[in-house]
Amino acid sequence: MSEQNKPFVVTDRRKFTKDGEPRPDADPSPERERRDEQVESSATLVESKPEASAPHSIHPEPTDTEAPTAPTAEQSDQAKRAYEMTADRLDTAIRSANPGMDHPPTMSFEQLVQSVYMTSIMQLGGTTQEGQQPQVDILGARQSVDMLAVLEEKTRGNLSLDEERLLSSALFELRMAFLEVTQALARSAAAKAPGGPGRPGGPGGPSIVR
Repeated sequence: MSEQNKPFVVTDRRKFTKDGEPRPDADPSPERERRDEQVESSATLVESKPEASAPHSIHPEPTDTEAPTAPTAEQSDQAKRAYEMTADRLDTAIRSANPGMDHPPTMSFEQLVQSVYMTSIMQLGGTTQEGQQPQVDILGARQSVDMLAVLEEKTRGNLSLDEERLLSSALFELRMAFLEVTQALARSAAAKAPGGPGRPGGPGGPSIVR
């Protein structure tokens, strides 16, 4: 039979009858078949996918208790030499710009104590000029005093008699000054409170800067 004489074949692809009932001989929808294939493929992929490990087991988070890695002896030596060479060049440049200037004194334990001592005195308002209201950094002063206390504890048994006396005297004076200033601040705050007895310190009383 030639191609021209072949009968036409009509396939009824309707899924429902005129009454709305599903047709038992209806062809499945191509869209439905593709959708079913995608669902089956997804299910197979999920089943075959290995279970992922917990994030913390792959990348453990560092804890706050981990101490930083200390430099090696060679690294410390190299850093020290580089620092000293740079400091020497800086001293040379400063003396060249200021003829007759003495060489900066070498840092010593006494200078360290005196530096922290003077910083604490300034924080307590001890360098305020006459007639001006003292500006007190009470928290900074406390840290400076505590710094000397740590220094005293860590150097105990390793200081000369003069160094021990210097550190002990500095701590005693700063602690007494700290108590005096905090008491003055307390009196000033009480005087400014509602119903307080007035302001005995006047405008010259200490004030906290932070």
